Formats: sequence, structure tokens, C-alpha cells
Amino acid sequence: MLTGKQKRFLRSKAHHLNPIFQVGKGGVNENMIKQIAEALEVREMLKISILQNCDEDRYEVAEKLATGTGAELVQVIGHTIVLYKESTENKQIVLP
Repeated sequence: MLTGKQKRFLRSKAHHLNPIFQVGKGGVNENMIKQIAEALEVREMLKISILQNCDEDRYEVAEKLATGTGAELVQVIGHTIVLYKESTENKQIVLP
């Protein structure tokens, strides 16, 4: 579980990232969760954008992705989700 200070730190790091995944009309599926988990292992933190044609609530999508990948939900802002998961092999981000 992340502390408030750690979340603030990660939000500041995530500001400059571009979303690399999109959740659309199909919603969240197993293949998407697998791909996001693999990307989290490489990058540790990533942004995911939710398209306007997505039927599910953005907070539900964020919760599904976080639990499915085992990541921490850093932030849901607008239609963008920020996820963080500490990498086992490619550790890049040092939390305060």
C-alpha cells in the first residue's frame, strides 16, 4: 500500500508520461490485463486512457486493472488512470 507522500511523488513522475493503453467499448479483458502486467514489469508506472465509448465507470475500470495486474492505483484523473507496480528485475523508480 502506498502512502500519501509516495502517491504524490508518483503523480509528479507520471505527469510527463503518455498513455500507452486504451480501454474502449470492449472494456477490460484478460488479454489486456496480461499486456498491462507485462508493460508494468518493464516500465514500473504507466498511464492508461479510457475512451468515451467505454461502457464501464472509470473507477471500476481502474479497480479491475489494479487488482488484475497486482498494481497500485496511483490516480484516476479525467479519463486517465495511473498504475504503479514495483519491478522485480528493472527497478527504476525509488520511492521516498
